[in-house]
Amino acid sequence: MADVRTETMTVNMGPQHPSTHGVLRLVLELDGETVVSVSPTIGFLHTGIEKTCEQKKWQQVIPLVERMDYLAPQSNSLAFCLSVEKILGLEMPERVQALRVLIAELQRLSSHLVWFGTHAMEIGAITGMLYAFREREILLNLFELLGGFRFFPSYIRVGGLREDIPRGFKEAVKEFLDRLPGKLDEYETLITQNPIWLDRTRGVGVISYADCCKWGLYGPIARAAGGDFDVRRAFPYTGYDTYEFDVIGASNGDVYDRYLVRMAEMRESVKICNQALDRIAPVGAWACDDKRIVPPPKDQVYTEMEALIQHFLIYSQGFTVPAGDAYVPVEGPRGEHGCYVVSDGTNRPWRVHMRSPGLMACQALHKFIVGGMIADVIAVIGSLDVVMGGVDR
Repeated sequence: MADVRTETMTVNMGPQHPSTHGVLRLVLELDGETVVSVSPTIGFLHTGIEKTCEQKKWQQVIPLVERMDYLAPQSNSLAFCLSVEKILGLEMPERVQALRVLIAELQRLSSHLVWFGTHAMEIGAITGMLYAFREREILLNLFELLGGFRFFPSYIRVGGLREDIPRGFKEAVKEFLDRLPGKLDEYETLITQNPIWLDRTRGVGVISYADCCKWGLYGPIARAAGGDFDVRRAFPYTGYDTYEFDVIGASNGDVYDRYLVRMAEMRESVKICNQALDRIAPVGAWACDDKRIVPPPKDQVYTEMEALIQHFLIYSQGFTVPAGDAYVPVEGPRGEHGCYVVSDGTNRPWRVHMRSPGLMACQALHKFIVGGMIADVIAVIGSLDVVMGGVDR
């Protein structure tokens, strides 16, 4: 009998592929249906945002960083503002911290809803996307009510917030929070015990917690593999150490457990949002009282002319930040989302660099994919919740 000779085949998946979550290119080497190797190629969405930040005044950086991880824009701006405020030595009033917590958790819900809808659709559950985007549309309306824009409100600013919350905002948020748990039940009824979903996700894309640590994978990916690291607990910011919530974990490290972790995280975010709402007084501070950053009302401290000059200096020339550097991480929807800022003492940053959890996931893709089937690649990518705007920057 003649020897059977086999050859591997190299194929491209992406970058013009709807299920590679933007413009990710994977060069896959296949032995039949089995993935032998994978080479991720990034950079197709590169915008040079980090370099552009060096040309902008401090507050002008916020609309730029929001467009990096564009599904969690206000997580980006929160990390940036916390880093700048650390250099400045600013402390935020309790009401500002509660509002920031509320915004961060609403942002997590918005991002997780997009993840659930697209992940379900890619595996074949198209109804899941229609359900999830129904609730996300309400969240976008809330962001529009808050800051005037649905996607990139630029509401979180260095020194606090852009302005006070509008009338009716708390009531609208409460109505949404009362609605969402029942809708999450709908999602889980549709998906969690679905036999097709179980076949496509259990035992697929498995990674150990040790490998997560080696590759810098934190957040839901690591917690689904047995970890318990959560920035909100390990390095509390904006008062998270005073909130009651559970750090959700699992143990198998597969696509299915990453699904379970994120679904449970949404319920925890609802709990945190309700606690934050209870702490937000009807009226009160929406920014700190540091006159370097936020000018006081003209009828206080300054004469009218002095107040006009102060407004001009802050809003036209921009404030200066003392020379120094700072790195502050936040727990974004995809894990540790940090911002490193360097100031040379001027009104513009010398360097702004964002730590993207999606970049860490892309570099570790071979740990999830190699040895599996090509049909499982899309399920794995969806479970990692990669956003290419944050990867390429």
